[in-house]
Amino acid sequence: MTSDSRSAAPPSEGADFGDIETQKEVAELEQHNATSEAAGTRRDIRPLWRWVIFGAGLVLSLFHLYTGYFGTFPGLQQRSFHLALGLGMVFLLYPHTPQETRRQRWYGWALTAGGIGIIVYTIVEGIAEWYVLAPAAAVLALVQAARYVPLRPLGVPAADAVLALLGAGSGLYLFVFYEDVVSTQGIIDPAQVAVGTVGILLVLVAAQRTLGPALVLLSGLMLAYAFYGQWLPGFLHHSGYTIDRIVVELFVGTEGVFGTPLGISSTFIFLFLIFAAMLTRTGMERFFTDLALGLTGGATGGTAKVGIVTSAFSGTITGSSVANTVSNGAFTIPMMKRSGYPANYAGAVEAASSTGGQIAPPIMGAAAFIMIEFTGIPYLQILQAAIIPAVLFFVAQFVVVHYDAKRLGVRGMPRAVLPNVRLLMVTRGYLLVPILGLFALLSMGYSPIFSAMGAIGLTVAVNLVTQIVMFALRRWRGMEDRLTLWSLLDGLVDAARVALPIIVACAAAGMIAGVITLTGLGQKLSDGLVGVAESVLAPALQVLTFDLMDPSTGLLLCTLVLTMLACLILGIGVPTTANYVITATLAAPAIMAILEPDAAQNTVAVLLMAHMFVYYFGVMADITPPVCLAAYAASGISGGNPIMTGVHSVRIAVSGFLVPYMFVFSPQLLMQDVTWLSGIGVVATALLGVWLVGIAVVGYVRTGLHWSLRLVVGAAGLAMVNAGWESDLAGLVVAAAVLGWQYRRGRGADSGNREVPAVP
Repeated sequence: MTSDSRSAAPPSEGADFGDIETQKEVAELEQHNATSEAAGTRRDIRPLWRWVIFGAGLVLSLFHLYTGYFGTFPGLQQRSFHLALGLGMVFLLYPHTPQETRRQRWYGWALTAGGIGIIVYTIVEGIAEWYVLAPAAAVLALVQAARYVPLRPLGVPAADAVLALLGAGSGLYLFVFYEDVVSTQGIIDPAQVAVGTVGILLVLVAAQRTLGPALVLLSGLMLAYAFYGQWLPGFLHHSGYTIDRIVVELFVGTEGVFGTPLGISSTFIFLFLIFAAMLTRTGMERFFTDLALGLTGGATGGTAKVGIVTSAFSGTITGSSVANTVSNGAFTIPMMKRSGYPANYAGAVEAASSTGGQIAPPIMGAAAFIMIEFTGIPYLQILQAAIIPAVLFFVAQFVVVHYDAKRLGVRGMPRAVLPNVRLLMVTRGYLLVPILGLFALLSMGYSPIFSAMGAIGLTVAVNLVTQIVMFALRRWRGMEDRLTLWSLLDGLVDAARVALPIIVACAAAGMIAGVITLTGLGQKLSDGLVGVAESVLAPALQVLTFDLMDPSTGLLLCTLVLTMLACLILGIGVPTTANYVITATLAAPAIMAILEPDAAQNTVAVLLMAHMFVYYFGVMADITPPVCLAAYAASGISGGNPIMTGVHSVRIAVSGFLVPYMFVFSPQLLMQDVTWLSGIGVVATALLGVWLVGIAVVGYVRTGLHWSLRLVVGAAGLAMVNAGWESDLAGLVVAAAVLGWQYRRGRGADSGNREVPAVP
């Protein structure tokens, strides 16, 4: 980190925001370091292993380009090859723990003791055959050997090399012997059970290395539930299944590990990751950063607004909150600190806005692609439904940042050092052609796979045409971001590396979903969720509102609150993809059960409202303490406290937490059951609502707001969540009265340009 990134000096009259290019060079170095730390991958791999990883990543990407062009293989074959190379690369790239510390050693010993205990128990009780016990013991021994045996040929532990071979082999077995596997499906075959045992255990180990212990713990509990369910009471009871049956159901078929999540990862998601990698190598990220600087850098609090706009732009090509935070934050966070924002606030702005990347079309997050299979709704319709909520999300953050900047006296950057937007669009606006082409292909009704392939080809073609033009103008040598054969191959390998955590998350999430389907737990928990809301919370809400609230509305609201809490709690350690898969299976049906009687005429609207709600709050978990992944990534760059960064992130995005409730009560925000007139009205009141809530959070317009007025303004904003004209009118009247008085009181004040002491 530079000294600028460690301290937050206040701006002065001569504050040097200039030399943007130098700042970018520093940012690129910080980005490289931050990316390495965030990824947790090995840094001491020798050339031989680097070439092995490069070759595996290239083969994986070429496989997906081949199947994207010529057509995919049968489901189990497509997914097994995808997982095979993914697991192989994980064990070569990700060490047993990103940083070996004494505190983490107990974890390894606990795993060893627990694994030995389970194996001994199964032997004593006679509940598993040798073809389960032998592979399980071998995997356990290799995992612990990777931790403690100092045998590292060419920089990679020998045990990890064997684990990589086993991971690749478990998937390739199903790929190569696909016809035999399909012909014997449902029959307990010892060889298949042995392979499945290895595959399931290695998915859990890979999840621990790439995503942490939470998803592993949840998956382990679900496996135990599948076996011990016959001894559990109440709604948790089921008939129980043998270990052989569980392994076959979860690995030898398309209902568990190779279920819908991994199916989407092996088709849509990977191709869009290649598209994002190609865009990055043609200069799209730099273009978005310069465009954001030119559009908002000179405004009040311009550096923070640059962070929001850059993240909104980058979210269209990354679809990952942590990746977005690391890549953009390396440039925007030090810039915010130099303009006067404290470290925690600067990191929070980037974390909150980067989280919105997962809800920003066209790529969104990996879970958005899984929504296609879960709901049966076309991808284009999901993108259309996501547009207005994404706009509301970023507008809400813009409002909070704007009034915080006025309150703190943080000014914009001098216009003289900012890029010229008009010149930028003339010289580099052609970079938008691939994204516009993607939207065009989707709008014409082409499949996401065909559209992604077309967008990849268009990205390469635009860059090659640009190179030809620059060569004719004799400016080719000075052209930045040229696609060469090497950069093209490097982009394909980079897409594979970025995909690894997604592959593992989808495999583990599929395992959890498989147990839920196998045991019938989903419907039981969904009924239980509705039952708690109906019998406990809804009556209490009726009492608190003096019976003014409609009972059906109260039941829906209580169910939504319980679902939101479930998503946020689950997000403590489970990534967005797995979070969505679980909540879409457990909680979304509960919301649909309440919505369907009132909206049976539009099943698509009900599906979108329920699934977008759980997806949205799964995304919000990335900035919700105590484990807020995006905030942790931002604090690593800002030097701030991760928890306080997360707290500030929630505050900045607090209006965004209202957006899911808005589109449930007003499906017009999802472009459902909407006309032009009604749509404009609903969007206008929604924008005003998040603006008022943002003002209430900050407590400042032209001067400070008393806490009582903040409550009134906040209530006025909340009143506009409902689509009814009565609540909208009440909110408008209250807001006009309070804000009119505020502006009159603060007339003549130049809040946006006054000097204030630096914020510590």
